[in-house]
Amino acid sequence: MNTATSERPHVAVVTDRTRPRPQAGVLPVAWLVTLLVSLLPDILLQTFTGHIPEWVLPSKLAFLAVLIVASFFSAPLRVLRGYGVMLAVLFLANLSQGQVETWSTWRQWFGQGFTNQLLGSQILRVAVAAVMVGVLLVLQFRPREFFLTTGNLNATAAPVRWLGITKPMGWARLGAISSLCISLGMLAFLVIAGRPPLAAVARVLPLLPMVLVLAAMNAFTEEVSFRCALLAPLHGAVNQRQAVLMTGAFFGIAHYYGVPYGIVGVIMASFLGWYLGKCMVETRGLFWPWFIHFLQDVLAFSFMGIGSVIAGGR
Repeated sequence: MNTATSERPHVAVVTDRTRPRPQAGVLPVAWLVTLLVSLLPDILLQTFTGHIPEWVLPSKLAFLAVLIVASFFSAPLRVLRGYGVMLAVLFLANLSQGQVETWSTWRQWFGQGFTNQLLGSQILRVAVAAVMVGVLLVLQFRPREFFLTTGNLNATAAPVRWLGITKPMGWARLGAISSLCISLGMLAFLVIAGRPPLAAVARVLPLLPMVLVLAAMNAFTEEVSFRCALLAPLHGAVNQRQAVLMTGAFFGIAHYYGVPYGIVGVIMASFLGWYLGKCMVETRGLFWPWFIHFLQDVLAFSFMGIGSVIAGGR
């Protein structure tokens, strides 16, 4: 769809045939939006005041509402409308998830046991991802435009010299190498942070079948919600490099209270978010980002299952 010629006020959609050219001044606004609605304000308030005021989340939603309304009157902001909409949907969907998890009936069903609690959480996350996909379709994105496809598994990866990728390489090879190297990095963090005794490793085995299922679900829902749904509208607003950096930062900051956690966790998750975003836009699909993410979740859930690591390190 060529949004430049359509007279209907809808979100700019990126297709293989046409891509809206980023307008001057949009990039700093996009970064401002990303950081203000991320978990960064919550982290700073918690660090310096000891608590997170109740007005923080409503303020973020109000800010996104202002952005969306302003996009109908400002040409430079018009290309950010889809991004604002998807961020607002993500917040509202996660807020709804939190409300459901407080229901007494839900707690009766999914309130006991690590795998049972995680299963309840993943069921709701699947619902969140489904809502995100539904809104993208309403905004006239096609599945391949928000990377909801396997993609080209051996697409060419652009060089990244500081990672030692000095020349173009196929993702079939790079995906396998990346899976191993990133998993070793995650394992090192979990071992150092959790310091589990060797005897505890045996306790993972009975949990492993459910851990694999839950890790597959979590990797899929997070890739859809934090990567597919945000990269697609950003592609029409800023260049590809900045879109990948922004979604990586947003994903990384969200892990301050997760696993990996803290400043180190933010750095690790931001790198992973950037790398998986790069992988997604280069392969034009979900498989390699999902698979690499899946392996990290298997490790994280395994350590959490034996009580060696707790989300947020608390």
